[in-house]
Amino acid sequence: MPDPKSAVAASREHALAVSRDYISQPRLVYKTVCGVNGPLVILDEVKFPKYAEIVQLVLADGTARTGQVLEVSGSKAVVQVFEGTSGIDAKNTVCEFTGDILRIPVSEDMLGRVFNGSGKPIDKGPPVLAEDFLDIQGQPINPWSRIYPEEMIQTGISAIDVMNSIARGQKIPIFSAAGLPHNDIAAQICRQGGLVKLPGKSVLDSSEDNFAIVFAAMGVNMETARFFKQDFEENGSMENVCLFLNLANDPTIERIITPRLALTTAEFLAYQCEKHVLVILTDMSSYAEALREVSAAREEVPGRRGFPGYMYTDLATIYERAGRVEGRNGSITQIPILTMPNDDITHPIPDLTGYITEGQVYVDRQLHNRQVYPPINVLPSLSRLMKSAIGEGMTRKDHADVSNQLASVICTLTFPLCAFWFCVATGY
Repeated sequence: MPDPKSAVAASREHALAVSRDYISQPRLVYKTVCGVNGPLVILDEVKFPKYAEIVQLVLADGTARTGQVLEVSGSKAVVQVFEGTSGIDAKNTVCEFTGDILRIPVSEDMLGRVFNGSGKPIDKGPPVLAEDFLDIQGQPINPWSRIYPEEMIQTGISAIDVMNSIARGQKIPIFSAAGLPHNDIAAQICRQGGLVKLPGKSVLDSSEDNFAIVFAAMGVNMETARFFKQDFEENGSMENVCLFLNLANDPTIERIITPRLALTTAEFLAYQCEKHVLVILTDMSSYAEALREVSAAREEVPGRRGFPGYMYTDLATIYERAGRVEGRNGSITQIPILTMPNDDITHPIPDLTGYITEGQVYVDRQLHNRQVYPPINVLPSLSRLMKSAIGEGMTRKDHADVSNQLASVICTLTFPLCAFWFCVATGY
């Protein structure tokens, strides 16, 4: 027969544990909305708020929405609502602080599925049977654990594969502009992308079963979203693609979490399923504009062109999630696509992106006007890690020589243009 004293002691310890959990992660309900500003909701008299905590909002008509604590000041909390703030009534809206951060259910079965910008399935399929729930902010890769990017990811585009080869684990953006076929290029990379197959390579290094693509589109119109989905389905690449779609009519705030959802999914596929994952993010300009909108709603001091001063740091939290980790066979290669306003490469978005990433692929309007496809100008384009992705045992022994010869021929044929880019690069 159990000792009554020990049972009382166990009950007391359990009560203390519950109390500690409640203090550290309270789940409190409030009806203290004191203001709505754009995508933000301000609550007053909030106890124990935590940065990045998830908040469940229930409107007067029973509609449920999800938000995240963006700022805490005394007893006030600023919550960004992912589904938008339209219809929120300050008097009748109930806000429940969950005490947890935003997580996404991940599984290898996410390949072949289509999700919206909040990570919810929109392909009429069943919910994801989660193998794990991961924080969308991810964990920074320890520099000591990083492996130098090697081996090549082929895109099927000769201007990239031959002259600007991409290494596994590299982050290299595509600089484009409005009216240029960057969407077609992105779809072509998804259609033709894969691992380089060479004799003597292991299955983990060259098998198509070990290659996956995570594609995230932000702020695209319905026609573009339909184009991507239809193209992937028609060419048979959809089974290896996990597609996230944030439409132009979706809440702007949703664009801030869409690339993080995609990268968290890629990290699961790369580091737990040990796949080589190619992440394509388009359009990062829409993401930066959403960041500017939230910054303006918070009445922060604007930086260049009205963008927040922390945009460099924010972009780095996305781009730096690419790489390879020691002890894992998988890798994350990142190709963000951004449109330069007015073809201005000095605009803050491409300018800051160039500081963080390892090269760029430049889509040229003059080549596009001459009906050259893909209109990739190889002269201003650059892959800083190309030397570690090519050569004997990885592509061809004479890969570097062929690339240099082609660059020399192009320079000879387009000398005036080369002189222009030389002046831009050197400042003369």
